[in-house]
Amino acid sequence: MEERALGNSGLFVSSVTLGTMTWGRDTDVYEARDQFNIYYNAGGRSLDTADVYCDGTSEEIVGEFLREFPDVILATKAVAVPEPRKRDASRRHLLNALDNSLRRLRRNHVDIWYLHAWDPLTPLEETLSVCQSVIASGKARYIGISNYSGWQLATLATMAQNSIPIVAAQMEYSLLERGIEREVIQASSAHGIGVTAWSPLGRGVLTGKYRNSTPADSRGASQHFANFVAPYLTDNSRRIVEALAVASDGLGRPMLDTALAWVLAQPQVATAIVGARTAAQVRAIMAADISVLPEGIHAALSDVSAPPRSYPEFGWNQS
Repeated sequence: MEERALGNSGLFVSSVTLGTMTWGRDTDVYEARDQFNIYYNAGGRSLDTADVYCDGTSEEIVGEFLREFPDVILATKAVAVPEPRKRDASRRHLLNALDNSLRRLRRNHVDIWYLHAWDPLTPLEETLSVCQSVIASGKARYIGISNYSGWQLATLATMAQNSIPIVAAQMEYSLLERGIEREVIQASSAHGIGVTAWSPLGRGVLTGKYRNSTPADSRGASQHFANFVAPYLTDNSRRIVEALAVASDGLGRPMLDTALAWVLAQPQVATAIVGARTAAQVRAIMAADISVLPEGIHAALSDVSAPPRSYPEFGWNQS
């Protein structure tokens, strides 16, 4: 599997990262082990988790597996908390969260520690001081952000300057969700930050499994994830999916291959984070042909999935 530099850093990650959001709930420990083995044997060396995935169970499973594989680049996250606050990037919460993550992961450090979301209630100076201290302590090698807007990313990166290695922006990005093209991609480029694209398969919709109905064993039919998938089962999404199906038929490859190849060819994208419920799904992803798409196919898919663009990000004032 190809290794790619993460932004302007010296850290290289696998072009496809294995996500673990379902580990401990929809994916039991045995299926998770099979997933990991398939991924690792295919050359994958990047894993992504978070403190809130399955209430910490995902981190525990990852920690058990990685005792045997110290060469894997490991990322986890903090900030998300229960209602009513939802996000807590205070010194107290972040330091406790990282210590608890390291305990579950059975490690003394993580390679990338993500701020999972923007916290409007904590001064950014406080959050950044925590990042600086965990880098100095060796508990995290690099810092990332997740689900930030363009101005939030640029503000944090500017305040951090060269004192904190902010190298990754983990953002949803696919043919069905291209919102980060308005400002996040540009801000990431300006600050040397690599994009780690989550849900590059459009929450599973770009595999084509929902073209005719919602399979009983899919996330769209599950109690935990039905609302997660539902936003991409619209008429507009179906139009994009059908265009992807036509392109994939013409190329003679599965839809997921084409969808992944499109994302990985986008500016600033270092890796595509793929999550799966089953080992069979991971096997299909690892077998995917993610070579560069023909220019005409790439352009056609970009055109059919193009999001609305308007002032002030685009228009006469930016030309």
